[in-house]
Amino acid sequence: MTPILGDKITFVTGLASGIGQAAARVFAEAGATVVGVDLDIQQGQATIDAIRAGGADAAFFPADVTQASHVDDAVRQAVARFGRIDAAFNVVGASGRRHGDGPVHACTEAGWDWTMDVNLKSMYLCCKYLVAQMLAQGRGSIVNLASVLGMVGGDEDFGTHAYAASKGAVISLTRSIASYYAPNGIRANVLCPGLIATAMSRRAQENDHIKTRLKTLQPLTGDFGSAEDVARAALYLASDQAAFVTGAVLTVDGGWTVR
Repeated sequence: MTPILGDKITFVTGLASGIGQAAARVFAEAGATVVGVDLDIQQGQATIDAIRAGGADAAFFPADVTQASHVDDAVRQAVARFGRIDAAFNVVGASGRRHGDGPVHACTEAGWDWTMDVNLKSMYLCCKYLVAQMLAQGRGSIVNLASVLGMVGGDEDFGTHAYAASKGAVISLTRSIASYYAPNGIRANVLCPGLIATAMSRRAQENDHIKTRLKTLQPLTGDFGSAEDVARAALYLASDQAAFVTGAVLTVDGGWTVR
């Protein structure tokens, strides 16, 4: 892969698995130094070790990104070690279904609060401390992960309204950051994946009914997307190839949102 990230220092949350892990590897292959953040210490460190074995520089900082002190510490440690953070991909997010998320009439308060903490508060905290560092640098690129369900309503197969609300808020937060901080040389863009074959979508991958719907839901391939599909989109937005792009909402959904 062409090293389009050159000598950039990149910050990736949720790198222990799925989209975050794929992005960390793709960024490293593109020439970046990768700073990885995750709660899963064993898998997070294993991802960083694999990146180093491939010849790239990388570091892992365990952190719960729903906790302000953890995010602040991770950003400070990254800057202390590498001097700056050029680009960040904020990936951490989860389904709150098992915590009580569902259609609004059935969604529990606990499910709502858990989902908002993991999907939205984490984004706010990461952006808060990353933007502060990028303001000091005078430049930077932030890519946040949302979902197609933040753009379009989910039917009976995707009726998790706290999740949809949290992802819609990530889109609004990202575009607000893009507008406000553009004069400071800071770009902010958001990715909205469809159904991607990761651990988070295991329910859908094991559901024959949903699998039969893929030809309609994601007609480009009629299948799940891959974590690498999303990682490559993040690579573009993080890189200088997107130097004139900010506030974009880029779908990686196999055609879901154009139907």
